[in-house]
Amino acid sequence: MDVSTISPSFTSLSLVHGLLEDMSADAFPTVLSAWSDESLALQQNATHFGYVYDGKPIIEIACGAFHLAPGMYFSVPGEGVIRGPGRGIVVSRVDYNGFFHIGGPTEELGRLKYIDGCTDSLLIPPILLGDPCLNLLHFPPGVIQTQHTHPSVRVGLVTRGRGECETPVATFPLIPGTAFVIPAGGIHGFRTNQSSMTVIAYHPDSDFGPTHDVHPMINRTIVDGVSASQLYNIKTK
Repeated sequence: MDVSTISPSFTSLSLVHGLLEDMSADAFPTVLSAWSDESLALQQNATHFGYVYDGKPIIEIACGAFHLAPGMYFSVPGEGVIRGPGRGIVVSRVDYNGFFHIGGPTEELGRLKYIDGCTDSLLIPPILLGDPCLNLLHFPPGVIQTQHTHPSVRVGLVTRGRGECETPVATFPLIPGTAFVIPAGGIHGFRTNQSSMTVIAYHPDSDFGPTHDVHPMINRTIVDGVSASQLYNIKTK
């Protein structure tokens, strides 16, 4: 593990190949790894959320091999391997079975409003309410973000621009290629000066997402002029 700087609220890491942070004892067991021009194996009992920082690696899973490019992101359930040139991060949510998903390249700006004039896009949404998600955060120049916390761990990677993260004990510089971990309850706020900054951010849980009783298919199924979501109480085991 190559740790640049650590505080109770923030850990900054460089993209050195292999394990960066083992949070498997967390309430939401998570492991952060990076690949850097070497092969990285993906373990069986997890879903792996990743982002390609640079290069053109190949991700190999049971159903085939897929070519990736800078700015692309993915979700891979179960065993696999990333091969070829380039660098990126993989956030593995242990004992979670997600969907296989490849997307990107990412846009520069987020599509949704966030605090203090920032924006956010939900790149990989939760499959069910409470599931993990992957986001893009954009900070325009001149942001002084309100100090805040999160109820669960956050894992991020700076992909463009420059900024800082201010915590109660120190301020940490952020440049492209900086990965970071913010523990649950860690007080922090991001700042930018002349440059904007874009960050990929992983959340292990969500208070947003479909449920068995409320999702687009059942909501937009109309029976005698009434949504089926109002007519049926879906029972699941």
